[in-house]
Amino acid sequence: MQKTTISFKSWRVLFSVILVLVLFITGCGGRSGGPGGGALSNPPENESVNNGGGAGDKVVIDFWAQKFEDTTDAWFKKWVGEFNKSQSEVEVKLTIVPADAWDQKMKAAQAAGKAPDIRTINYGNVANGAKTGQLMALNDLMDSAAFDDLYDNMKDFVAVNGQYYAYPKLVEPSAVMFYRKDMFEAAGLDPNQPPTTWTELLETAQKLTKKGVFGLSIAQTAPDLGWSSWGLQYNAAGHLAVTEDWSKADVNNEGYKALLDFYQKAYQSGVMPKQALAGYADIKPFGEGKIAIQICGSWAIGQLRNTYKDMVGKVGIAPMASMDGDLTKPTATLGGWSLAVDGKSKHPQESADFISYLLAGDPNIMIDFFKTSQFSKFSPRKSVDEAMKSDPDASKDAWRSLVSEQIIPYSQAEPIYPWDISFALATSIESAMKGTSVDKALEKAEKDINDFITKNKLAGTNPKN
Repeated sequence: MQKTTISFKSWRVLFSVILVLVLFITGCGGRSGGPGGGALSNPPENESVNNGGGAGDKVVIDFWAQKFEDTTDAWFKKWVGEFNKSQSEVEVKLTIVPADAWDQKMKAAQAAGKAPDIRTINYGNVANGAKTGQLMALNDLMDSAAFDDLYDNMKDFVAVNGQYYAYPKLVEPSAVMFYRKDMFEAAGLDPNQPPTTWTELLETAQKLTKKGVFGLSIAQTAPDLGWSSWGLQYNAAGHLAVTEDWSKADVNNEGYKALLDFYQKAYQSGVMPKQALAGYADIKPFGEGKIAIQICGSWAIGQLRNTYKDMVGKVGIAPMASMDGDLTKPTATLGGWSLAVDGKSKHPQESADFISYLLAGDPNIMIDFFKTSQFSKFSPRKSVDEAMKSDPDASKDAWRSLVSEQIIPYSQAEPIYPWDISFALATSIESAMKGTSVDKALEKAEKDINDFITKNKLAGTNPKN
């Protein structure tokens, strides 16, 4: 009896071990790449297991967002959370990356083959990212209706040769005129009639200049002039500083002479401070009452409403003056951010689906974002603007309406050529402001730009040509 009992126990233990092994192997073999997918011997590197009650394994999408304002970071976290709650098979993992660490971190991840599936990317980098294979085309991954919803002058921001490589989140006009209505009245000027030509702007600024107050603030150092003048370059010349094929400079003409003449007169007339009171992007001097008219980007709306609340009622806004008064000509470029799928993402469809949800889906998601920005940023989507007409906060915001109706439709995209070209032109503007003749300043810019093109073999490399 004792011998028989031992034998029975041994077989029972052996049977239990075999059963456990079978169950373990079956469990491993059940992992699949998607509905109906085959078994995977090893899970993808960015896949994680869902231990939430038998919902199965989840595909994890890595999403890197560059750090912006705290309100923007909070908005990303909120809606990533909402998306994840709605999903049983996909999870988005959000990482906020400080701006000063972005390039280094991204290059390291790309070199290691661990780039995030989704990233924030500004419009100026989309074309080159597409050309070098860093970004994946979205045409076959997103509904075409999502791209039809974009305003016509914004589709080109994310398109290269008929393919879309990112989806826009927002636009910010680089130039809006902010002016003190109470100072206009004190100077005998009509606060409801801001200047519309460059000549009127300079004349108005002269009347507003008095002890302790400068009539006008506009960019005056090369680093600020490099990007803030793009809209006025379009306004004066109808184009930017190089030919479309990037083969040579295109600045030695009457349009650019008029542009440099405007900046020179503004600076030399004394309506501007000789030393900038702050950078172009900062509305602080205006908010502190040291400037009567400040040209700044739309983001200043949020700065004013958050920091200078008591003064907002005294402020008027208008499009930046045009050279000839035609405000349907560009005076601003549209900067901004989009989301793109990495060119080597292992989960492109799931990544694109999240972009569709966040940026191209329910308009109320984006309205929530624009509210957090105090309506200082603007939508590239027609359906979102239409929905704002029914939103209690958005519909009654006069500043939002003015910028979206009178500035954005006539604005142009930022250039995608190297910054060195913009800086060379900006240096010539600053030089003219400080006394160099316009002709000599432009000759120098032309030479510097052409030298850069030759040295870097830039001719014919425009990724959009």
